[in-house]
Amino acid sequence: MKYLFINVLAGSASTGRLAAEKCRELMRQGHECLLAYGRGITGCEDIPTVQIGTRADYCLHAAMSRVLDNPGFGSRGATAEFLRRVREYDPDVIWLHNLHGYYIHIGLLFDYLRGCGKKIIWTLHDCWSFTGHCAYFDFVGCDRWKAGCHHCPQKHSYPASLLLDGSKRNYEKKKALFTGIPNMTLVVPSHWLERRVKESFLKEYPVEVVYNTVNTQIFKPTPSDFRQRYGLEDKKIVLGVANIWEERKGLRDFVALSGMLEDSYKIVLVGLSPEQSRQIPTSILSLPRTKSAAELAEIYSAADVYVNPSVEETFGMTALEAQCCGTPSIVYEDTACEEVALACGGTVVPRGAENLLRAIETMLKEVEA
Repeated sequence: MKYLFINVLAGSASTGRLAAEKCRELMRQGHECLLAYGRGITGCEDIPTVQIGTRADYCLHAAMSRVLDNPGFGSRGATAEFLRRVREYDPDVIWLHNLHGYYIHIGLLFDYLRGCGKKIIWTLHDCWSFTGHCAYFDFVGCDRWKAGCHHCPQKHSYPASLLLDGSKRNYEKKKALFTGIPNMTLVVPSHWLERRVKESFLKEYPVEVVYNTVNTQIFKPTPSDFRQRYGLEDKKIVLGVANIWEERKGLRDFVALSGMLEDSYKIVLVGLSPEQSRQIPTSILSLPRTKSAAELAEIYSAADVYVNPSVEETFGMTALEAQCCGTPSIVYEDTACEEVALACGGTVVPRGAENLLRAIETMLKEVEA
């Protein structure tokens, strides 16, 4: 069979790695795959790929969204050209992943999907598909997405709008576009997200819960000189990793935790922006995003404990990656991360830096014993 995958990234970050690994799995089974992406490709030399649009298309789409609050409704020319190539490729299965990210026109895409006669799978990695603006809403306690978005309290959060609030318009457009698609199945990585999908306008579709997996050929206990490089030979490393350290990811809890831990500990955070690195205490070792999954596996393996204090995740991929590298994880309860931690032997605690502190100390004392 011929598969077409569509995602904003190819091979990088969690969604890009998942899409690429699924392509490889299907190709090993003898299927033909094409991975279409919007921006950012890493380590996909073994996979047929096609880019949707150009950097100029992406920048214009993002700029329009900043002003008009209409993410997903730019890149019209790039999408029309891409769909021409899709018709030539003529896939049997179209597998959607993240459609946000300023690279594809969802109106043109779903007009095609509605009448293409193909089997369609849509893996949801967040909540953007059924809101008028945001990708997550629990952190601010918003439930407008259940009946119809308006007056968005997260207008300035990704995908940020500096001027207009288009949440009501976007919600109505998405509802019209995304419903009534023949032969479409939704795939979600957690029961946490499944429950929310079933309360949204996407509830008409069958929903399958399929936990994300990682490449254990890469994410495994990996020796390195990480500790020596940063002078951490005698420290107990408390690690945190994020692609983007948004408020919901728990950076404030790490800052609070840094003031509670004894000198024998060292917090290491991967993925901070230069501005965030300047603002956090010097007691925290700040590192940029890693260049490869292999480098990330080395850091996971060097740590003593992995902490994910995020309060909004649809899965919690980093906790699973850390566990595969032999590093125990600690996450907050009442999040999708709890499902991951409980499935792979991690620790779940109530929210708050004090609870993280107690769990870290208890876990490392047990290891030492």
